[in-house]
Amino acid sequence: MIRWFVVHTQPRMEAVAVEHLDRQGFETYLPKFRKRRSHAGRVSEVSSPLFPRYAFVAFDPEGSGWRAIRSTRGAVDVIRVGTDPAPIDETVIADIRARQDASGHVVLARQFEPQEGDRVSIQHGAFARHTAIFKAMKDSERVVALLSLLGREFPVIVPVSHIAPAV
Repeated sequence: MIRWFVVHTQPRMEAVAVEHLDRQGFETYLPKFRKRRSHAGRVSEVSSPLFPRYAFVAFDPEGSGWRAIRSTRGAVDVIRVGTDPAPIDETVIADIRARQDASGHVVLARQFEPQEGDRVSIQHGAFARHTAIFKAMKDSERVVALLSLLGREFPVIVPVSHIAPAV
């Protein structure tokens, strides 16, 4: 019976391992998400594996063909319990696939949804390590916060990824 398993891959070789496993006839799945990257003052979105150094592969553990995974380029080994491959529940794959958008990227829910009046901590940028009051969302990527400086409150606009709940 074919089941899903997790393959441990070499660093940054997930796509290579999946490509070579596909060529060998295995059914594979490498979930990806859009990650914001800042380089040389420019912010861009790149496609990145949801689980770095891991991919999913489906095979019948009763057969011996799965042992070829260990010698597949980019792959290290199948995650095991003792000497047997450790299967994962098929609902895990279904749940991840259900969160994909039209381009095939997994949409991650934002962990922190501030409400107006919440105290937030600015983690990065010119106002790093300051506490502010959340005012509103400017757009899907930026927030307006009131920062207290010199006895007055100033509105500042910061990326949503730069704020966290104030402790």
